[in-house]
Amino acid sequence: MAKQVRQLDRVIIRFAGDSGDGMQLTGDRFTQESAAFGNDLVTLPNFPAEIRAPQGTIPGVSSFQVHFADHDILTAGDSPDVLVAMNPAALKANLGDLNKGAAIIVDTHDFTARNLTKAGYAENPLEDDSLAEFDLHKVDLTGMTVEAVKEFGLSRKDAARAKNMFALGLLSWMYGRPTETTVEFLSKKFAKVPDIRDANITAFKMGWNFGETTETFIVQYEVKPAAMPPGVYRNISGNLALAYGLVAASVQSGLPVFLGSYPITPASDILHELSKHKSFGVTTFQAEDEIAGVGAAIGASFAGHLGVTTTSGPGIALKGEAIGLAVMTELPLLVVNVQRGGPSTGLPTKTEQSDLLQAMFGRNGEAPVPIVAPQSPGDCFNAAVEAARIAITYRTPVMLLSDGYLANGSEPWSIPDVADLPVIEPNFATADDLAEGEEFAPYKRDEATLARPWAIPGTPGLEHRIGGLEKGAGHGNISYDPANHDLMVRTRQAKVDAIADSLPPLEVDDPSGAAKVLVIGWGSTYGPIGAGIRRVRKAGYHVAQVHLRHLNPFPKDLGDILARYDKVLVPEMNLGQLSLLLRGKYLVDAIGYNQVRGLPLKAAELAGVIGDLVSEAEGIEVDLTPVPQEASK
Repeated sequence: MAKQVRQLDRVIIRFAGDSGDGMQLTGDRFTQESAAFGNDLVTLPNFPAEIRAPQGTIPGVSSFQVHFADHDILTAGDSPDVLVAMNPAALKANLGDLNKGAAIIVDTHDFTARNLTKAGYAENPLEDDSLAEFDLHKVDLTGMTVEAVKEFGLSRKDAARAKNMFALGLLSWMYGRPTETTVEFLSKKFAKVPDIRDANITAFKMGWNFGETTETFIVQYEVKPAAMPPGVYRNISGNLALAYGLVAASVQSGLPVFLGSYPITPASDILHELSKHKSFGVTTFQAEDEIAGVGAAIGASFAGHLGVTTTSGPGIALKGEAIGLAVMTELPLLVVNVQRGGPSTGLPTKTEQSDLLQAMFGRNGEAPVPIVAPQSPGDCFNAAVEAARIAITYRTPVMLLSDGYLANGSEPWSIPDVADLPVIEPNFATADDLAEGEEFAPYKRDEATLARPWAIPGTPGLEHRIGGLEKGAGHGNISYDPANHDLMVRTRQAKVDAIADSLPPLEVDDPSGAAKVLVIGWGSTYGPIGAGIRRVRKAGYHVAQVHLRHLNPFPKDLGDILARYDKVLVPEMNLGQLSLLLRGKYLVDAIGYNQVRGLPLKAAELAGVIGDLVSEAEGIEVDLTPVPQEASK
């Protein structure tokens, strides 16, 4: 039968099932297909912390959301347009996120009495009217998959595992995704097990053919490629971009990277990726614990390498004393914190921004540390290079605050030209720097940066010792003198403050110049804030935006910018940590919009909050007429 083709500007799809149903792989493959097609996209993987989560239960549901469009988008979307649910638990766990009219494709095979009970259903929702307000499609994905691959002689259990590829094939047909990349991927992934390889490829193709031939789906949708600036693009996750940024910083500084790390969700992928790049002089050390990881990284920095340690919030708590050692010894060190829900073990696979105050103050004594935060998955690359620039130039540990949303999410990334990357000069001390008869002073200061010399151990004439006890100004010997301690504490703080002199002016997004409300954020709230602001502007109202990459020190012009606006809104995935810092430093009445749900902020809710502030500031009624989840610029 002839199929209709309907044009759409954007679609949000969520694949959901048990942890063992391959939803992360399915979503990733659909994402790669969309990236190859040329759409702009943003993804949101969501999965349980347990390795073997309870099968068939709501806590065991794993999902992957992908938002793809023919224009520039900023978030993974508030509400899915399409939900693919592999069992009752997946349906129930995600149903509340759907708007009326959303499409639901369910695998009817697993809607048994036992599975319905485990999911908390008293009745089968596929057989009553509870889903009447949705566009429901009941498909026996498992049954058709088992039938399609029976020629390969697999057990029923192994055959059923290919149902995610059947679902992927069906959705690839529905939205005109290219299939070659998935076939190639499956051929490589299962090259050593031909039966599994052929079964998955067959299931994928059968899913496509089912969409093409069945009367269940009579509409095929088209989302055209997005117009993007010229360049070479690839789809990239935050952790991968951050790892590449560390390698780039190594190349630009001429310093070999040493990563001392203990595996922890959601930072482990950085360790995994960097272990592949020995050809760039990268050394990775999987330590026995967090303290050993940072200790080894500090030792590498002392030896003239770019020392890096990666972790999450619980690991930062353990590394605190050693980070203080790096502050005292004034050695370059990158401390990467991929934030997750806390406290304690908290929500290991969920996102949060609650470690900002820990990064600022989470060490004993006056131990200031510069803080850098990326705003998107691709921006993790730039943030890593910038953090390395600061660490090497100013001889200081730097905290790089990513989070689970950025780490696991992905977006198209324009691969930068190496010529556009900053050159980072280590400027190691040499014996030639000394006047005849002069003794090396390891704490002599550079006048511009206040950085001390970085001398590689064993360099003739530059023999010296460093450690955790207070140093004497200049000569660096141990000192208990009260006046010297006061001087060194103030000098270390002044060195961090001096970083602000090297920062560019903040970019204020205020097209009209008439806005009275400023929305300021940091980290991964960039996408939801930007999407919320687009909605408000599309409705005809004025609002300005500033997003901070540097959180310590703040940019020098931040205070003047804050003073220009009547209302300052600070959305955060915490209980108001940046708000507290802004109030304390600039005495501004920062208004917090705070949620700690383990999920990104929702653009629609944020737009409503912005609209209310615009209404107060301008004394008008604000009407935010519903618009698509993300209006184009």
